[in-house]
Amino acid sequence: MDDLLELDDQLTPEHRMVRDSVAGFVTDRVLPHVGDWFEQGVFPARELAPVLGSLGMLGMHLEGYGCAGLDAVSYGVACRELEAGDSGLRSFVSVQGSLAMFPIWKYGSEEQKREWLPRMASGEAIGCFGLTEPDHGSDPAGMRTTAKQDPSGDWMLNGAKMWITNGSIADVAVVWAQTDDGIRGFVVPTSAPGFSAPEIHRKMSLRASVTSSLYFDDVRLPASAVLPGVTGLKGPLSCLTEARFGILWGVVGAARACLEAAVDYARTRVQFGRPIGAFQLTQEKLAWMAVALGQAGLTALHLGRLKDAGTLKPRQVSFGKLANVRAALDIARQARTVLGANGVTLEYPVIRHMNNLESVLTYEGTQEVHLLTLGKALTDLDAFR
Repeated sequence: MDDLLELDDQLTPEHRMVRDSVAGFVTDRVLPHVGDWFEQGVFPARELAPVLGSLGMLGMHLEGYGCAGLDAVSYGVACRELEAGDSGLRSFVSVQGSLAMFPIWKYGSEEQKREWLPRMASGEAIGCFGLTEPDHGSDPAGMRTTAKQDPSGDWMLNGAKMWITNGSIADVAVVWAQTDDGIRGFVVPTSAPGFSAPEIHRKMSLRASVTSSLYFDDVRLPASAVLPGVTGLKGPLSCLTEARFGILWGVVGAARACLEAAVDYARTRVQFGRPIGAFQLTQEKLAWMAVALGQAGLTALHLGRLKDAGTLKPRQVSFGKLANVRAALDIARQARTVLGANGVTLEYPVIRHMNNLESVLTYEGTQEVHLLTLGKALTDLDAFR
């Protein structure tokens, strides 16, 4: 399928190497199996993590400690190609690098960095990020998970988190909790007594992804478990900004996969004696999908360049996450109509991407939260208060 805007011509040779490397991995190791993974509700994380690590994809935008240290556009391109395979795959890489490794890299002690980052970069250790709770999603300031320090200096962690990607397979969890000094982050080995992470089943979206609840029942942690470099919501929100950047790139890949499937189908599906792609109404659908895909790609590339220049603002990430996820979901839904009844089977990727994008629309900031973020930027009035 033609890249109508020839956006990839704007990529450097290094970016194209990343693109081709990740796309090759997805073609060889993911696409032949991901429909079955989705249908069965499984994701072979332990099998894929070392391969992803060997390709430098885990924490690839971080420097040192075994990380690749690539630029933001490289990370975005990688997320795009991963999500062209499946949103669950991109979510795994995004959570590992942006939500679990990033806070340790940014706010952790030297001891925490040396203990965890090299193992996580290689795929030997898997991480998760505990912020959302059963009763607190868009309002994390109201979290009920607590960490109290006893006279010995140890912390006692109690509470619950929900909708946690990688939770049941993680070796380490970055958990955010209320303390007497405000919200703090903790590096929690999942082998700690009192920690449990049952998997959430019966999902109709992100089925090729491990989603869990986390429970902390008097989990005793040493004083050194706290992330020393940040206090307050700035910590977890900065991690979400990192991850949202990967999302706004990743969904371009999912949308592209849906458009490619629709174009291929329209060229070969014959009705009334001619390919359905020859009918004006079908071409109109495909053209509008291509326009939306191009706009999303332009947004992602622009924001990637801003991030590499060090000028990217959180509200701009909200713009990208809001606009690109909505565009990708619209493309997936329209592509489904081009495929007709075949669009609801796993013989084609469209329904899988469409269902996944329903989750991506909500997680790491609902569209309502991002709309209000942009509204505040426009009016200087805070609708959250």
